[in-house]
Amino acid sequence: LGDSLSQGYQPGQGDTDEGYVDVLHATLAAQEPGLELVKLGCSGETAASMVRGGRCTYDGAASQLEAAADFLREHRGEVAYVTLDIGANDLLRCVSGLEIDRACAYEQLGSIGRDLRTILSTLREAGGRGEGAPTYAGMTYYDPVLATWLLGEAGQATARESVVLTNLLNGLESILYAVHGFRVAPVAKAFETNDFSLTSTLPGVGIVPVNVFRICTLTYACVAADIHANPAGYRLIAETF
Repeated sequence: LGDSLSQGYQPGQGDTDEGYVDVLHATLAAQEPGLELVKLGCSGETAASMVRGGRCTYDGAASQLEAAADFLREHRGEVAYVTLDIGANDLLRCVSGLEIDRACAYEQLGSIGRDLRTILSTLREAGGRGEGAPTYAGMTYYDPVLATWLLGEAGQATARESVVLTNLLNGLESILYAVHGFRVAPVAKAFETNDFSLTSTLPGVGIVPVNVFRICTLTYACVAADIHANPAGYRLIAETF
């Protein structure tokens, strides 16, 4: 469940079968033969649209959340895992070039919190708790805005501010995941999002912070101005789950 990351979106290709969900499924299915993958995620989905619909269409359901809840109820006891990534698109709408609209960002964090509570409680109610219930897991986000570091002093200020907002988003979501019985895949940590130490060499650029190097080599943010993970990035996300 979730946004474009759950669909393995890549620029020029659209949704693919190389996303973290696909890699994770292949790993789990090797241990659990017969495990089937059901992808209900929606590229461009926000926490708001996941609850209220309007982004993708689902037969007989008004939203991704409704479709997921219906599926979980219809297959009670048959679903082994539920994975979710949602909320980044809500916050990214507050970023334009090198500008971050702080008022917009704080407003969106409030909305994400309200909508994520609805999402998580609905999924747990539909999927059940205790024996026979799925293992539920969400993730923290990497920060694609770190790519602005390469644009000079102004870009570096934007990159630093964006990490603060990413930490607020990840902190908020991690608390809500824990409260609702979801495990948390620390993707932000795997991408070393908070490491600004100048110890990495980016080909054609020179010395950059570790977190910028990771964003440039694990996503398309530096080469195509695209926020999505590349195949290596998706594999790392899957490994973190």
